[in-house]
Amino acid sequence: MFRGEGPRPGRPCGFDACGTAAYDSAARMADHVLESRVWLPCPRPQVFEFFADPRHLALVQPPSAQLAWLAPPAARLEAGAVLDFAVRVLGLPVRWRVMIREFDPPYRFVDAQLRGPFARWEHRHRFLEGPEREGGTGPAGTWVEDRVTYRLPAGPLGVVAHALFARRRIVRLFAHRQSRLRELLSSPLTSGSA
Repeated sequence: MFRGEGPRPGRPCGFDACGTAAYDSAARMADHVLESRVWLPCPRPQVFEFFADPRHLALVQPPSAQLAWLAPPAARLEAGAVLDFAVRVLGLPVRWRVMIREFDPPYRFVDAQLRGPFARWEHRHRFLEGPEREGGTGPAGTWVEDRVTYRLPAGPLGVVAHALFARRRIVRLFAHRQSRLRELLSSPLTSGSA
């Protein structure tokens, strides 16, 4: 059956009244999107280099995550780099493997989960130069924009888990990350020491 055909006469219409193929059933297994933005008072190359060092990931994680590297990370990210680490989620260790799918210094990079707790996780990091306020004339700095496209596993149970608690936990994780970034990159002079 193709999209838009409708049900066939005499054919039972189970969970999907129109028999729509799974890849056309966006409402049943929708990806979620989280976007966040933080301004840092440092030049874009300096902010990008902070992010390009994978060892800094532990500095922006909540202490409860207890990030542990399963394989030593490279000193600097690049396209095709693979990162293997574990974090604690609800007190349990969870292994992640992500690959740097795109790397365009000092403008952006994208990491994508190869193995881990999500059915899908794709995180785009963008770095834009500009003042803190739109149209402002204040000091130049860098806007760090994140866009995470993700889906929890377990189909309908994942949708329920997202609604009940997972979304809030992910939002809190990114709020903590923004707070830590503001602390660590509070000025061009202090950001190199992190």
